[in-house]
Amino acid sequence: MLPIICLSHKEDVDGISSAALIKAAFKSKPVIVLVDYANIVHNLQKLALSSSMEGKVDRFFLCDLGLSKKNEQKFLEIIGKIISKGSKVTYIDHHDLSRETALALKKMGVVLIHTVDECTSIQVYNKYKKKLKSHAAFFAAAGALTDYMENKPIASSIVSRFDRQFLMLEATALSYMISANQHDNKFLIKIVDTLADMKYPHEIEGGFSIAEKYAKKVSEAAKKIEDSTIKMDNLAYMQSNLDLSANMIVNFVLGISERPVAMVYKLKGDINSYVISIRGSKDCNVHLGRLVNEIASEIGGSGGGHDKACGAVIPKDKLDLFIQRLNKRIDRA
Repeated sequence: MLPIICLSHKEDVDGISSAALIKAAFKSKPVIVLVDYANIVHNLQKLALSSSMEGKVDRFFLCDLGLSKKNEQKFLEIIGKIISKGSKVTYIDHHDLSRETALALKKMGVVLIHTVDECTSIQVYNKYKKKLKSHAAFFAAAGALTDYMENKPIASSIVSRFDRQFLMLEATALSYMISANQHDNKFLIKIVDTLADMKYPHEIEGGFSIAEKYAKKVSEAAKKIEDSTIKMDNLAYMQSNLDLSANMIVNFVLGISERPVAMVYKLKGDINSYVISIRGSKDCNVHLGRLVNEIASEIGGSGGGHDKACGAVIPKDKLDLFIQRLNKRIDRA
């Protein structure tokens, strides 16, 4: 049987659960490759080159991978090469996707499963639930809960099947395990394998101990975050120098600052750019994913995502310009 490859987002429960559900749905046990947003194209290119022999890979699944104006064209070129070698490609995502890119993917023959109204793991479960055990819905529910999308139409129905306190405990512990092990792909794959075997997060060996240690780090970091946060008219931001996930820190900045938008940035030396995480409160009336995509593209970076949660990669010398433009254009919303 020809192999299946699943490329999925490594930084949160939605991406990890999506990979686990794909692995559980197919008997040939797909090879899982986990990536962050900054290296989607690089890793996809490596996979395309390694599978250059015609017919070597039967199917590619791409899950929870937000694209931007900067990488869309290259992404399409690589997908075209993969398809030309005889592989089928399925793209499952909930990030904002331009109409032109969606049409281009469909024209190439990609199976496109996409809506911004449900998180990726919910879409994966909904598509392949006939191939999955009913218990698999738990991991999709965890993805929805931690992506703040549990009130969406399909997700709300699935989340309501489970005891909410148990789901919240398991989903939060899983999120902490993932955040604590971003530099340990071997452990992240272990998480995927455990979930694919339909085991709960508390059954991951050493997992709850990791989550407990991470929770202590979070509590200890709260005061440091407050002291380091810089507040502008519409934007609060800080440089990430803590041993916590950017998603965790930016949520604290948002809550502490009382500004409609919060931002956290960290230098990634190998690409001489800042990797940025952004969150918006209910008072933010602009679609942040689209706005960040536009601003980042204007200054030679890349970015995008959801209306209230997104990210960007910005050249090192353009950070101040990015901050000023973002603050100003939030004001126009």
